[in-house]
Amino acid sequence: MCGIVGLFAKSSEIEASLGLHLAAMLGQMGDRGPDSAGVAVYRDPAPPGSSKLTLFSPDPLEDWDALCAELGNAFGGSPEASVRSSHAVVVVEAEASEAEAWVRATRPELRVMSAGRTIEIYKETGRPEAFVSRFALEDFRGTHALGHTRMATESRVTTEGSHPFSTGLDLCLVHNGSLSNHNRLRERLRREGVDFRTENDTEVAAGYLAWRLREGASLEEALTGSLEDLDGFYTFLVGTLDGFAVLRDPIACKPAVLAETDDWVAMGSEWRAISVLPGAAEARSWEPVPGVVYAWERAKV
Repeated sequence: MCGIVGLFAKSSEIEASLGLHLAAMLGQMGDRGPDSAGVAVYRDPAPPGSSKLTLFSPDPLEDWDALCAELGNAFGGSPEASVRSSHAVVVVEAEASEAEAWVRATRPELRVMSAGRTIEIYKETGRPEAFVSRFALEDFRGTHALGHTRMATESRVTTEGSHPFSTGLDLCLVHNGSLSNHNRLRERLRREGVDFRTENDTEVAAGYLAWRLREGASLEEALTGSLEDLDGFYTFLVGTLDGFAVLRDPIACKPAVLAETDDWVAMGSEWRAISVLPGAAEARSWEPVPGVVYAWERAKV
């Protein structure tokens, strides 16, 4: 089942209310995925020479200030944590890959949800409406975002196993469907140095894209390659530093709708997720063609 939503702002008005609109879209997908919910929001770029990490702690009493002090000792500066429920965003004066590696080695009890310049990922178990309230999603400004509501069919209901999955800097993926060859592909990607933290098949798809991009492919080439290398049925929504892309497998048994106005581009598993946006009644809308990559980037707006 599962529900996917995405919103790409083409005007300052939509950027200012991105979280409000994303929350409304996510709420429409609650009955498609009542087990957990999550979002990736692209906003507030880290200063030059710095990067930001979104971290999750299962400990409600996590001392984020102590972690920031440790990061300051390791990389310099005076990092501060912006805490939302079980997650915290920390800006570090270091390359994202270095800061992420430090956290994994030094604080293995924490989960790095995302790393990069602008991406922030928040996800938790429970119903989507509770997630929206818990993380005050309506407060977010940003350039673009994607979200997911999960009905677990492949793995346990956990925070770590929820969507989105990020396996590359400023890169993330949400997925509706099921992959049949994810176990074999996971082992192949591990030999290529891709690290996995869950048994979820979506993390494998995200790892595949990260690997292809690392090897020099464009996002469109990586997604096109997945049509050959990933067995199963799926609708993918991929977030990047500058935008997002949508792909359905050639059979396309999983639903998807795209719509566009002068102010926004939106994607949803069903039209009702898009119908809550301003100007939706006048939007150009269509069903993505199976096997075709659709992409929007800020440089092209």
